[in-house]
Amino acid sequence: MKNPVIIKSFPNGLSIFLDDEIPFAQLLEEIAFKFKESAHFFKDASMVLSFEGRILTDQEERQIINTITANSALNVTCIIGKNEETEKTFVKALQKLSDHQRMMENAGQFYKGTLKDGQTLETENSVIVLGDVYPGSCIISSKDIVILGGLYGQAYAGGSGQEGHFVVALEMSPEKLKIGDFKYKTSEKQSKWPIKPKVQPKIAYVEDGRVIMEPITKELLSDLPF
Repeated sequence: MKNPVIIKSFPNGLSIFLDDEIPFAQLLEEIAFKFKESAHFFKDASMVLSFEGRILTDQEERQIINTITANSALNVTCIIGKNEETEKTFVKALQKLSDHQRMMENAGQFYKGTLKDGQTLETENSVIVLGDVYPGSCIISSKDIVILGGLYGQAYAGGSGQEGHFVVALEMSPEKLKIGDFKYKTSEKQSKWPIKPKVQPKIAYVEDGRVIMEPITKELLSDLPF
C-alpha cells in the first residue's frame, strides 16, 4: 500500500503529497499522525505549504491546516501553488534585499502571528511579519515592511514621509497601501477575503511620484531606486 501522505521540504516551505483515492476523513487521520510524529523536527518553524496530488476545496484546505496546527507547533504562514521558479525567485528576492534586512536586524523588529480585523501594528522601525495581514487590520512602519504571508488589509510604509521605502508580501492584495506621501491606486475591487491558494510575491515602491507594484524578479530588484 502506498504512503497516503508524503512530506517533502523545499526552500522556506513544505510540499505535502496527498493520496487522491482514500476518503478525506482517513486522509486527515494520516496527516494528523504524520505531523504528530514529526512535531519534534518542525518545532515552531514558520513555513508556507503546498498541497499536491489531490484537488482540494477551500474547506478541505482549512481542515488540513487545522489538523496540522492541532498536531504540531508549526506556524503556517500561507498556502501556495507549488511552483519552483516562483519559489526560487522569491528566495533570491529576499537575498537581494539582504542589505535592508541587515539594517532591520539592528533597528527593526519581527512580528510573529496574524493581524486580524481591527488590529493595528505600528512601529518606528522596519518590520518583518511572519503571518498574514487580514482585511480590516493595519500595519504602519516609518521604514520598510516585509510580510511573509498575505497582505489583505492596510499597509503604510515610510511613515516619516520618505519615498525610498518598500512593501514586500508573498501575496499582495491590500485594501489600502501607502509609501511616504504616495498612495497606491487600483481600479480592482477587493473582496472581503481575497485569500487564494496560489501565491504571487510582489513588491511595492515609489517611482516618479507614484506607487508601483510589480512581481518580484532579480532584474527588477537590480534596478530599484533604493
